[in-house]
Amino acid sequence: MFCEAPLAEDPKQALVLYKGKKAYIILNKYPYNTAHTMVVPYRHVSSILLLDKDELFEMSLMVKAVVKAITEVYKPHGFNIGINMGESAGAGIAEHIHIHVVPRWCGDTNYTLIIGGVKVLPETLDQTYEKLKPAVEKACKEICGENE
Repeated sequence: MFCEAPLAEDPKQALVLYKGKKAYIILNKYPYNTAHTMVVPYRHVSSILLLDKDELFEMSLMVKAVVKAITEVYKPHGFNIGINMGESAGAGIAEHIHIHVVPRWCGDTNYTLIIGGVKVLPETLDQTYEKLKPAVEKACKEICGENE
């Protein structure tokens, strides 16, 4: 999935918000919250230990840029940012390392999640993509520099 997404003819269909030199930013297809994004290296590696310093540096800049973009568009109260490395750590795609950026709002966990095990999101992925893409591109240009 992560290997095919940046190669898709239609970035919107693949949910790709931005492509850098070593990594890209994509919306999570199964988001925990609205604007849940991931920063993914192009190289298919399973561990942060296998990333080279250029990949890790660009990914770090992209995390900063996507936090800035999400903050401008959605004004969250906080963020969860992290890597689930390995299946036992909860990685859904353990064979391809990625960084989750999840915006959080006070009270964003409610009874529907607790009782029903269902998360209700206020907009579709298409709507999130349309709102977030220009802000991500702008923030990446400012923070990461020009992409190829």
